Amino acid sequence: MIKHIVMWKFKDYAEGATKQENIAKVKAMLEALPSKIDFIREMKVEINVNPKEGMYDAVLISGFDTIEDVNAYRIHPEHKKVSAFVSLIREGRASVDYEV
Repeated sequence: MIKHIVMWKFKDYAEGATKQENIAKVKAMLEALPSKIDFIREMKVEINVNPKEGMYDAVLISGFDTIEDVNAYRIHPEHKKVSAFVSLIREGRASVDYEV
């Protein structure tokens, strides 16, 4: 299995909403993807409960059978919709893919 982890730091205010409102929207959008993309094996979004300077605001933890599935996920139209919105409201992003 491949774990695909993404962390974001969000803008305080973007697209007419607060950071917390946008985080909640992104969480809902991402957690809806497994019902739309059948090769997602696991997907959850967690919100940082201890925000401090330099820390990220939220993390995506997802699982796929193969790296090819991760790459297909990245270009899937449903994922691209979420990604386009996130690009408008984030100020930082980090990611890693690893095998378990």
